[in-house]
Amino acid sequence: MDIQEDATLADVGGFRLNSVLLSSKTLETNNTVLFIHGASTSLLDPLYTFRDVRLNNAQMLFVDRPGHGKSEVGPVESIRPDAQADAIAKLMKIRSIESATIIGHSYGGAVAAALAVRHPERVSGLIFLSPAVYPWVGGIAWYNDFARMPVMGALFSMLVAPTFGLLSLRKAIRSVFTPNKSPIDYISRTKAWHALRPCTFRHNARELGVLCDWTKSAYKNYKNIVVPTIIVTGDTDEIVSPAIHAKHLAKDIYQSELFVIKGMGHKSDYVARDLVVAAIEKIAGRNVDLAVIARRIEQRISDDRNI
Repeated sequence: MDIQEDATLADVGGFRLNSVLLSSKTLETNNTVLFIHGASTSLLDPLYTFRDVRLNNAQMLFVDRPGHGKSEVGPVESIRPDAQADAIAKLMKIRSIESATIIGHSYGGAVAAALAVRHPERVSGLIFLSPAVYPWVGGIAWYNDFARMPVMGALFSMLVAPTFGLLSLRKAIRSVFTPNKSPIDYISRTKAWHALRPCTFRHNARELGVLCDWTKSAYKNYKNIVVPTIIVTGDTDEIVSPAIHAKHLAKDIYQSELFVIKGMGHKSDYVARDLVVAAIEKIAGRNVDLAVIARRIEQRISDDRNI
């Protein structure tokens, strides 16, 4: 069967979200897997990793969060994970998707958690990948703080960020993957430079600025999540602390499974793709030994040197 790709912009309440739906491997579709990307990216990021994955009886939906990719920014509250979760819930209804296994990477983990708390009927399972879901000390990078400023932030985002961002883009990508190898075609295929567009750069900075404050109250509701949950993180993640976020989340969500991959950085969605696919299968009810796959990934990346 040929895989069909359905891309559309859907009105979710005064603004539009972009999404791409890949049909299932078979004619019968029993499940949907929904991917929520992290900060400074778009749906092209998870699509880069999972486009060629073919799941039996499952279709895959990739969503541009508000203000990213081709999605519109929406109202001011759309910078909050809970508002983004509401928008995605509306998108699912428009797409005639009753429920789905939700996969959230990094910032997308916060949106996935909000979706499970606010719209539990839409969530059949959760897979958190290096999630950013708890308050942390230290704030955000100086350039994001600067970009959030009312007047100077707009000028900075327009005049400074694009030029200096392009000069340091490859280095920034390597830092997200480190200590693992970053694929040579990642920037071109994910169009990573789009994050440097003035409006996108500033919107992303505002999102990150709000995230830490949002988690201060949001995390109290994680204990209400009861769907099957699998959490994957790397022990050398220097972007999102596994101790503050993933390990804490595993304690708050009853009977969740946590996999801390030795030698893996922040790009768990790419580096641990085999484990993610197996996690999808396990949530769908198949008998899968995730620990064996996790150890296999550790062996494969044991000699990684980011280049």
